[in-house]
Amino acid sequence: MVETFEDDATKDPYHSFREKLNDAHDFPTDYLFKFIFPNDKAKLTEIYQIFDNTQNSISTKESKNGKYISTSIQAFVLDADQVINLYKKVHKIEGVIML
Repeated sequence: MVETFEDDATKDPYHSFREKLNDAHDFPTDYLFKFIFPNDKAKLTEIYQIFDNTQNSISTKESKNGKYISTSIQAFVLDADQVINLYKKVHKIEGVIML
């Protein structure tokens, strides 16, 4: 019988992203989140609610034809895990593209 061992990197799908965040940022820090989604005020409200518990500044812009909204959120985050958790929550909103 052959035994295989998995390290933490193979168990955690966010391991690589977490490492890149930690390499690129000195936490705690302000982190810029950017999203694009169909022009739906309910989706915008959902995103606002996700970031409600963070110190942030938010800017939004409608596309030229009004079909899409882009939003940039500069949020103060404590660590890479908080960034990942916020992205996970936004990912659950249908139609939102994370940049």
